[in-house]
Amino acid sequence: MIIALNNKSNLNKNEFTRYLLQLNKIDTNHKLILCPTFLNIPRANIDNKNYLLGAQNVSSNLSGAFTGEISAEQLKEENVKYCIVGHSERRILQKETLQEISSKIKNLQEQNIIPILCVGETKEEKEENKTIAVIKEEILSAIENQTDIEKIIIAYEPIWAIGTGVIPKNEEIKKVISEIKKILPSNKVLYGGSCNENNIKELNNITEIDGYLLGGISLKINNLQELLLNCD
Repeated sequence: MIIALNNKSNLNKNEFTRYLLQLNKIDTNHKLILCPTFLNIPRANIDNKNYLLGAQNVSSNLSGAFTGEISAEQLKEENVKYCIVGHSERRILQKETLQEISSKIKNLQEQNIIPILCVGETKEEKEENKTIAVIKEEILSAIENQTDIEKIIIAYEPIWAIGTGVIPKNEEIKKVISEIKKILPSNKVLYGGSCNENNIKELNNITEIDGYLLGGISLKINNLQELLLNCD
């Protein structure tokens, strides 16, 4: 399975050094993708034994006068192989548009970096039975006019489940991922949103899931190790 670790805006230099020492001791057959902060990406390249390197974001522009932005070409030079795109935190807090997300995917693919496209509904959209419509719009707008579409990884993260400890019922997740695979039958689909070592066995009963995008638990090595063991 694919296990993507989203560190978000966590771990200073010393903390990350200790974190890598622990992460490199994990014994697993699953594909680990580590997505640290931009500052920690070069540090993750030093002793990269146990994981492939990812980023949490990329600029929608190729280069130029865009203060604070990191280009896909710059990520490529740091040996980044994957990049999260369209995370709900950026859609909501940074007001990222569907067009910006599509541009980011295009820029990544031009550098042979695999996008991990996050999609998901809010609590209100779920209650209004708009989940499938929202996810279809997010996917179709992102892949329009793209090449190598089958390489894009989709991460289904219901926004109302992220960091809440509450997850959808298995049949709900199965329905959403099945709909995603109707659009993209050859693509890998991850689930994210309050995954932990206690519920991973139940989630693994959903055969449509190809892996997981982990947030908070990615920072807790002991819990992560247990999750990986329970994922086998």
